[in-house]
Amino acid sequence: MSYAKTGILLANLGTPDAPTPAAVKRYLRQFLSDRRVVDTPRLLWWPLLRGVILPIRSPRVAKLYQSVWMEEGSPLMVYSRRQQRALAARLDDVPVALGMSYGSPSLESAVDELISQDVEHIVVLPLYPQYSCSTVAAVWDELGRILQRKRSIPGISLIRDYADNRSYIDALANSVRASFARHGEPDLLLLSYHGIPQRYAEEGDVYPQRCRDTTRELVSALGVPPEKVMMPFQSRFGREPWLTPYTDETLKMLGEKGVKHIQVICPGFSSDCLETLEEIAVQNREFFLEAGGEKYEYIPALNDSADHIDMMLDLTAPYR
Repeated sequence: MSYAKTGILLANLGTPDAPTPAAVKRYLRQFLSDRRVVDTPRLLWWPLLRGVILPIRSPRVAKLYQSVWMEEGSPLMVYSRRQQRALAARLDDVPVALGMSYGSPSLESAVDELISQDVEHIVVLPLYPQYSCSTVAAVWDELGRILQRKRSIPGISLIRDYADNRSYIDALANSVRASFARHGEPDLLLLSYHGIPQRYAEEGDVYPQRCRDTTRELVSALGVPPEKVMMPFQSRFGREPWLTPYTDETLKMLGEKGVKHIQVICPGFSSDCLETLEEIAVQNREFFLEAGGEKYEYIPALNDSADHIDMMLDLTAPYR
C-alpha cells in the first residue's frame, strides 16, 4: 500500500456541450483531428474534414443528439458524472475526477483538479472495457502531452483495459439476466461492439481479440448456448473496411431469415450515449422490425449501476 495520496481519473471519449450544429462541429473537429482516431495523411484529411464532413455531418448529428438529450445534458455526460459521484461516495480520502479525451471536462482539467488536492499518484481508468489504439491509447497520448508541460508530475498507473475482469463480466451477466427476466429469453442475443477499421487490427490493435474475450466470458457466465449469441460491430465511418459482421446488416439479415426476438447489449460502452440510445435502440430496432422481426429490446449500458461501481472499486483497489 503506497503512502502517497492517490486519486482516480475516470476517462471517457467525450460529448458535445449542446445538441446544436455549432457545438457538434466543435466536438467532431477535435475528435476527428486525433491521429489515433483517423490516421489519413493530413494533407488529404484536412480539406475533407473541414470542407465536407464537418459542414454536412454536424447538423445531421445535432438532430440525433436532440432526440436523446436528457434534462441534465448529454447522456454520456450525465451517466459519467453519476459514476464519478457514486465512486467518490464509496471512497474515503481518494478524490475522483472525470476527464474526456475530447470536449469538456478535459483530461487536463481532471489532472489539475487532482493535483490541486495534493494527489501524488493518479490511477487512470479509461472506461473502455476493450483496449483499442483509438480509445485507450488516445488517453495515454493526451496524458503525456499534459504532463510534458509540468515541472512536477504525479505517478501514473494506467488500467489498460478490463475485457475479461470478473466483476465486469458479472455486472454484464446480471444486466442480461434482468432483461431476460423482464422480456423473456430471446431467439438471439447480440453483443454489439463499436467497430474500428480492419486495417488497425491488421497493424496490431488487439481490440478484436479483447472483444472476443469479453464475449467468451459473458457467454460462459450466462450459460447460454454459443449458437444463440452473435458478435457484430457497429458505428462504422468512412469507406474503408471495418470489423465485420456489421450490426445493421446483421439485424436486417436476421429479420429476413425469420428470427423473431432479439435482444442487444453493447458491452464496449460503459455509459449510454448516442451510439447506444439512438443507433442501437432506435435505428437498428427499425432495421430488424422492418425486415420481419417481431420483438427487439436494447439492454442498457451499466451506467451508474451498483454492479458497475463495484467493478470500478475492484479494478482500482490494487493501486489505492
